Amino acid sequence: MGVGSGFGKVILFNEHFVVYGIPSIASAIDSRTEAIVERVKDPRLLVPSGNEGSMAGDGWVLEDNRPANPGYKKEKYQQQKESVLLVFKAAGFDPTENNIRITLGGDLKAVGGIGASAAVCVSLARALNDEFRLGFDDARINQIAYEGEKAYAGTPSGIDNTASTYGGLLRFEKNLSGGENRIELLKVKRPIRIVMGNTGITADTKAAVAGVRERKEKEPAKYDRIFREAMALVGKADAALRRYDLRALGRLMNQNHTLLQEIEVSHPKLDELVELARRNGAYGAKLTGGGLGGYMVALTPQKRLQEKVARAMEAKGYEAFRTMIGV
Repeated sequence: MGVGSGFGKVILFNEHFVVYGIPSIASAIDSRTEAIVERVKDPRLLVPSGNEGSMAGDGWVLEDNRPANPGYKKEKYQQQKESVLLVFKAAGFDPTENNIRITLGGDLKAVGGIGASAAVCVSLARALNDEFRLGFDDARINQIAYEGEKAYAGTPSGIDNTASTYGGLLRFEKNLSGGENRIELLKVKRPIRIVMGNTGITADTKAAVAGVRERKEKEPAKYDRIFREAMALVGKADAALRRYDLRALGRLMNQNHTLLQEIEVSHPKLDELVELARRNGAYGAKLTGGGLGGYMVALTPQKRLQEKVARAMEAKGYEAFRTMIGV
């Protein structure tokens, strides 16, 4: 039996912009997806249970036991099946030669904006590596997970799988010429509490990325201005993190949310949660991930503030996830 895991993540700055080579800042969170890979001698046993998210292909079956937003597994079914095949291909693994059962679990909820798909890709790659002694290091796991992410995002930036693979707080810059991406691990003097608010809406990241590209081509002057602002903003955010100026960091998160609204990847429920967090004292708040639903993130450094913001969200009927970055 092979086991593997991948962290969830939160993007603090520049989701979507990162696809175009603008630096982004992200962090792993202290929740993860776990995958188990078991060899199956009798192929007649490769029958899915019929539970939501269960699936099968030639030589493999997958049971998805992750906690999830209602409808998430159904909506992501085809993308997840394609992703599993892409991970197999990238890993050079042929399940028809070694029949396997894959079981997904862990405490990371399957929902948009929290790196759920990347965590599956990373955990599956690690479990295959563990069971079949493939000799992959973290860099190779990251490459394989990136290929798996293509099923969900079309042309992923690579930041989700990188955070899921390596953990920690990092600055990420995509190499548009096709070489290695620039990854810098960032250290802060102590971990920072955040709240992630769940809209309950399952969004299509691939559609969100395609929509930004289409609008950017139609309105180049507008988008060039927005992208320049995003580039300047992330430099300030990097500096604020390094000097641990969390008030400044929060203000920059607010500005980043405005830019994301301008490129039309927010959603009324995301905006409601952002405003709710700010009214209750969060230093800053913004959407996180692909947008159009999924999660937002609020900067709440003190435990009392974190609890206040989370309870305000819960009082409005939203799910609030209390976690930390920079661990």
